[in-house]
Amino acid sequence: MTLISFDVFRTLGFPDTRVIKPEQFLVHREALQTADWVLFPDYWQLNALVYGLKCRIFPSLSSYTIGHDKVEMTRAFETVAPAHLPWTLIRANGPLEQEEIWQTLPLPFVAKNPKASMGEGVWQIENRQDWLRYCGQTQVLYAQELLPMDRDLRIVVVGGNIIAAYWRQQSPYGFHNNLARGGTLAFDPVPASACALALQVARDLDINHAGFDIAMVDGHPYLLEFNRLFGNQGVDSKALRQAILATLGMQPNPDFPTGPPAWPLAG
Repeated sequence: MTLISFDVFRTLGFPDTRVIKPEQFLVHREALQTADWVLFPDYWQLNALVYGLKCRIFPSLSSYTIGHDKVEMTRAFETVAPAHLPWTLIRANGPLEQEEIWQTLPLPFVAKNPKASMGEGVWQIENRQDWLRYCGQTQVLYAQELLPMDRDLRIVVVGGNIIAAYWRQQSPYGFHNNLARGGTLAFDPVPASACALALQVARDLDINHAGFDIAMVDGHPYLLEFNRLFGNQGVDSKALRQAILATLGMQPNPDFPTGPPAWPLAG
């Protein structure tokens, strides 16, 4: 089996893997067409690789297209897990829509840039000035109720298995839980309901490489988002590599959950 990777760092230690720079992919079109798998292409390459060269890609096409935009992600979540979404309003950015959201959601609430990640482009709206400032820099309005929490869960699913699950505690510098924004890891017991939700959504939407962010409120799991390219903090690199290779059919599927550290389930 032959593999072509566009991301050398995410495929370190993979057998029979050739690395190509994304901007040079057309020079290697014959190799791409004969490869068994093409790994971690950039988003802008998808149409050419999938529809033009008929490549089989990893992560899955759904992982890319749904994970690229919070608006599309939320709409997909609404179809497979509507009871697990925070109250969310998505509107075109016009004066009537701005006023509708302002009059509807109780303060404080959260506003997001639909294509941001790692906690960037997320604001806590405390007053009218905050709201107008947000409206002035986005094309699509994405507003969501602020859930009462001081931490959330990161559950990493690869190929239908959970390979890591941990809590992200809120940063002392703001309301973000993202590690990139000052959040910290905690390996306290993880609710079984949150793990089951992540696995169900991944299966239903054909997402095979993602870090799901899930909030727990009064014992109920809420989907916040998933990241196709998640950070490696809290994730064992060997377990991740084994899970990907198993998904590609290059080795037997290992028993999961794995570690370290193993995460205890709660409830």
